Amino acid sequence: MQFVASIFKDYDVRGLYPDELNANTFNLIAQELALFYHPKTVAIGRDIRDSSQELQKAMIEGFISQGVDVVDLGLITTDMIYFAAGKIGYDLNIVITGSHVQKGNGFKICQKGALPISGEGGLYQIRDLLLKRTSFPVSEKKGQLTQKNILDEWINHALSFVDLKTIKPFKIVIDTGNGTGGLVIPPIEKALPGEFINLFLELDGSFPNHFPNPLIAENLKFAIDKVKETKADMGIVFDADGDRAFFIDEKGNSLSGTILTAIVSKNILQKSPNETILYNAVCGRVVPEIVKEMGGNPIRVRVGYSIIRKKMREHNAVFAGEHSGHFFFRDNYFADSGLIMMLEVLELVSQEKRPFSAIARDFQKYPQSEEINFKVDDKLKMMDKVEAAYKEKAQSTDRLDGISVWFSDWWFNVRPSGTESLLRLNVEADNESLLQEKTTELTNFLLAAGAIKA
Repeated sequence: MQFVASIFKDYDVRGLYPDELNANTFNLIAQELALFYHPKTVAIGRDIRDSSQELQKAMIEGFISQGVDVVDLGLITTDMIYFAAGKIGYDLNIVITGSHVQKGNGFKICQKGALPISGEGGLYQIRDLLLKRTSFPVSEKKGQLTQKNILDEWINHALSFVDLKTIKPFKIVIDTGNGTGGLVIPPIEKALPGEFINLFLELDGSFPNHFPNPLIAENLKFAIDKVKETKADMGIVFDADGDRAFFIDEKGNSLSGTILTAIVSKNILQKSPNETILYNAVCGRVVPEIVKEMGGNPIRVRVGYSIIRKKMREHNAVFAGEHSGHFFFRDNYFADSGLIMMLEVLELVSQEKRPFSAIARDFQKYPQSEEINFKVDDKLKMMDKVEAAYKEKAQSTDRLDGISVWFSDWWFNVRPSGTESLLRLNVEADNESLLQEKTTELTNFLLAAGAIKA
């Protein structure tokens, strides 16, 4: 079969539309999935992108042609597909979404019980089978198509994570960027006290105001400006498919994934003491410190969606946080959710009689760099050079994920991208001046070794 093989990634299928993937691609993939997994019923939803409805239709037709029944979930946020997989238990569960890729599309997939399907866990096998296939068998039986709306069930599930009676009436700016988060915010606001100032709530897959990718600083400025203008208590910015929420304090400062992991770890351990909490290899030192302080068990794991969910099940972890803004909950079938994260943060802030910035300051002990990306020809060779240069001077090093190098007053991690010829640098130090010094030092070292700043 003719298609662009590189659209198959470690955790999903993703590429530029229509150059790298299109309706025909999705129809072919659906048929191969049907023959490989033999599902009786597949649930398929989609995000708000202009191309998603066309791609969903093609995928539905592919499954039906191979005799598989399909449940059309319609418009959903990505975290809703894990709810469908866990709560209802369809054999395969797919959401059509390009995630954070502005000009692309794709899909994420999991099995019954919200068990993720990753590249090594099946997607690469589907890719390889498709590359060899010349035709599909004709199924005499055709599948049936039904529709189901799971929005109300999902909202009730998310609200069950907090005690609504304890939530205070905050003034909150919420920016969904015309993305799929606009589907869940109105019913959530009806359930919560307070005043909500919504930015770009209208669902519009052309994203006319700004693309909802909160990892890019300029996409936060709309909420930051509105928080300052209206003297709001906080701002919350959702990404395009609604599964990540980023937070801004009342002064207009955005909070990192490390800080939010620490904040929610504290809230969860106050309710459920002595639990295990996972954090990924680039989260800062404050996370394990807070978890231990609250009587929990912190475990550091590799970066990666499927990796974290697997490790959560192994350790029965109640919560896991990634520096990139994905937050996972055991009672959410070990899946991530921006909406549940929002509610957990509101619950903790409601318990305090201080501004959000003052609460966050408790966790902002160690300054961190932003993630800095470098293009390299040989990722492993470059990491070896870094280790050779720093190993003798360091207190310790580890290869849990890339190379992490530890000193008494600072540390850094250099890890390879799973999909690109990039190395990603993260640095943390005891103070701002040391952070700047070491970030500059490491940047200059990588550039001198042949890396190119991306």
